[in-house]
Amino acid sequence: MNVMATPGTKMQFLISRRPGVTRDELVVNWFANHMPAVLARQNQAAVSTSAAAPRYIATLYNPVPSGEQVWDGVAQIWTDAPYPREKTPHGTTPRDTFQQKAEPYVGWPTTEYVIVDGDLQLTPNDLNEPFPCTRSGFLKVTTILTAKAEADHQTLTDHWLNVHAPNVAGAMEQAGGFRYVVSISDQPAVDPYVGMAELYFPDKGALRRYLELYESDGIEQYFDADARLIFRSTTEMVGIP
Repeated sequence: MNVMATPGTKMQFLISRRPGVTRDELVVNWFANHMPAVLARQNQAAVSTSAAAPRYIATLYNPVPSGEQVWDGVAQIWTDAPYPREKTPHGTTPRDTFQQKAEPYVGWPTTEYVIVDGDLQLTPNDLNEPFPCTRSGFLKVTTILTAKAEADHQTLTDHWLNVHAPNVAGAMEQAGGFRYVVSISDQPAVDPYVGMAELYFPDKGALRRYLELYESDGIEQYFDADARLIFRSTTEMVGIP
C-alpha cells in the first residue's frame, strides 16, 4: 500500500464544554453561532489571498458510557500551512456564545493520510444558506492516541503507516467499512497527542465485524493504552466540504 500525505496541514481543534454547560447547549451554539462566523472568515481569507478555501468540518462525539467526556467534538480545518501557535487559547475572551460555552481551545497541527478513500454523502441545505449543513448515515469511530514516553516518533510513524494502516484497511474492507483516515502530529514533542485515527462504517454491524476480523500487528507497543481515547459519532457539521 502506497500511503500519500494530503498536501498542507490538517488543523485539529478539540472541543470540550465548560462546567455546568450541557452537550446540547454546546452543540446548538457551535452550529448556529460559531460555524457561520468561522465560515465567513475562511471564505474572506480565501478571496483575499487568491487561494482555494480550506475544508472545514466539525465532528460531534456521542456521549461516552462512563459520562467522563474528555472531548465533546473536534473542528478540523485543512490549510496550506499550520496556524501559528496560540499564545492565548481561543475563547479565553469569548467572541461568541459558543466560546462562552466551550473551554478555551488551541490548534493541533497534523498531517493527514487517507488510507481508505470512501465517499461521504453530502446534501447542502436548500431552504437556507447551503453551509454550514450536517451529514449523517454513518458510524464513525475516532481514536486519539498518546505515545509512550520511550517511543521513537519516526519508528512509530513508519509502523503506523506501513504496517498498521494496511492491516486496519484490510479488516475494514472485509467488514464493510468505507473510509479510514489517519492524522499524525506535526510536532510530537509539543502536542499532547501523537495522532488520531478516524474509521467510518455504515452501521454497528459492520463495526462489530471489523472488531472480530482485526488482529494485532504490534502497534500497541508504541501507544499509552491508559491514555487512549475512543469516541463514536453519527453526525458531522460541514462548513466547507
